[in-house]
Amino acid sequence: MQIFLENIEKHIPLNELEQEDMLVFKQFISAFGDNLWTRENKVGHLTASAWVVNKERTKILMAYHKIYDSFAWLGGHADGDKDLLRVALKETQEESGIKNIRVLSSDFSDIACLFVKAHKKRGKEVSAHLHFNVTYIFEADESEDLQVAEEENTAVQWINIKELEKFVTEEHMKPVYARLIEKMKKI
Repeated sequence: MQIFLENIEKHIPLNELEQEDMLVFKQFISAFGDNLWTRENKVGHLTASAWVVNKERTKILMAYHKIYDSFAWLGGHADGDKDLLRVALKETQEESGIKNIRVLSSDFSDIACLFVKAHKKRGKEVSAHLHFNVTYIFEADESEDLQVAEEENTAVQWINIKELEKFVTEEHMKPVYARLIEKMKKI
């Protein structure tokens, strides 16, 4: 837990919202300790996302997620794995079929506290909760074959950054994605 907290401490937020999310992260860690790595914590738990860009940095790889009813970044729950970079890579491969992914930075690129509305998953009710999410920026070849992970999403595609707003219906995610576009330019 100490290494994770140190990584959060050394992260430099881009804006006031990300700075506030970092404070909430710290409070969550203080309150729940190691009970944040699994979904057993019904208040919230750790997730890792991937901001996957093409080589030209003009497109983002996104999936149409069934739960969110929107195109969104790739990623998933830590589910006990304390290597969040590994989680982001694994989830990206599972959700998109992409095999060759280049890590552009092994440090968190973004930190966000995200609300998840109540939904059904695998026939079971899931209460509303928080995702304490870290994001990594990756690069992949847009000519590589994509595949849908039918349990999670209905489409996977490269989306032009300039058209991103047309594909994202979750208003609360748009500022996070805009922040990642800014951060991606600095890598």
